[in-house]
Amino acid sequence: MDFALTPEQRAFQQTVIRFATRELNEEVTPRDGRGEFSREAWNRCARFGIQGLPVPEAYGGAGADALQITLAMEALGYGCRDNGLLFSLNAQMWSCEMPLVRSGSEDQKRRYLPGLCDGRLIGVQAMTEPTSGSDAFGLRTTARRDGDRYVLNGSKTFITNAPVADLFVVFATVDPDAPLKGLTAFLVERDTPGLTIGRPLHKMGLRTSPMAELAFEECVVPPAALLGGVGAGAAIFNSSMDWERSCILGCALGTMRRQLERCIEYAKTRHQFGQPIGKFQAVSHTIAEMRVRLETARLFLYKVGWMKATGQRTGLESAMVKLYVSECFLQSSLDAVQVFGGYGYMAEYELERDLRDAVGSRIYSGTSEIQKNIIAAHLGL
Repeated sequence: MDFALTPEQRAFQQTVIRFATRELNEEVTPRDGRGEFSREAWNRCARFGIQGLPVPEAYGGAGADALQITLAMEALGYGCRDNGLLFSLNAQMWSCEMPLVRSGSEDQKRRYLPGLCDGRLIGVQAMTEPTSGSDAFGLRTTARRDGDRYVLNGSKTFITNAPVADLFVVFATVDPDAPLKGLTAFLVERDTPGLTIGRPLHKMGLRTSPMAELAFEECVVPPAALLGGVGAGAAIFNSSMDWERSCILGCALGTMRRQLERCIEYAKTRHQFGQPIGKFQAVSHTIAEMRVRLETARLFLYKVGWMKATGQRTGLESAMVKLYVSECFLQSSLDAVQVFGGYGYMAEYELERDLRDAVGSRIYSGTSEIQKNIIAAHLGL
């Protein structure tokens, strides 16, 4: 059993860190205050090759495996302080690109994947509805067959990237009496008549990742918009969620490492009561716990990345790693603010933003409670 990264993997991570540090940190705090998405940073990521990591080379991507992508996400989280940008990148990669890679027709792949890789297109998934959040399969959006086309009606909410997206993977049911059985995925372009993108939603954190509601009113799409065929929606959604849960918190590793390094430095240089605050056990033990969380979270994420890269099933592991790393991320963000005290509460120190962003990790891609349900189900409970 070898836990060491190869020289190539270490060099790759350092390259990503240098890129992120140099190219992705312009005016993060002001943009967070305005809730402003940076298309320029998005395009820089595309030119570097981030969006193309999980996409086969034949469609403009890099064909990287899950472990290499996890290493890249960790490096991005360390070098880039814009957690919202990173969240939007993950949203496209796992909920739009992977469904296309795994379930798209050859025409669909060639039509959309190159643009998603090179930054010309932004994509996202549209599943969550006002009345179906954790109960994802209780959706009410319908797809009615009308001759050789489908007509979508319904609404979606909390749709990441919606204000700037060009392509939506929309889930609707062709059988309102059996929504799960009839669940079907459609590729809907932004300018499709009948699709309305609502007002931007203002969030506690991840503010530089745009979010909005969607409405479908007699929205007509052709049969070519079907992704994976009628009734394939549940399998497509579950697969995309497995990938998302396995990889989306890779960025949190990098952020946790950056927080730890800042806390160590601060504990050495901040003096109170005649000595560095790191000499007080209340502070040093807190930082020690941050280090333990970082190490265990990294091992767990790397293991899941290795499992996916070697073709193993990860339904149980992806739920466990999503639960564990999100809880670690939130607690370490709380600890970092506490170590810095009043300064940690100030926006200019950027730790309060990390904390606000970390709260969302316990909710998106399935809440912590839902992950526990999935884990329990795998245990036969």
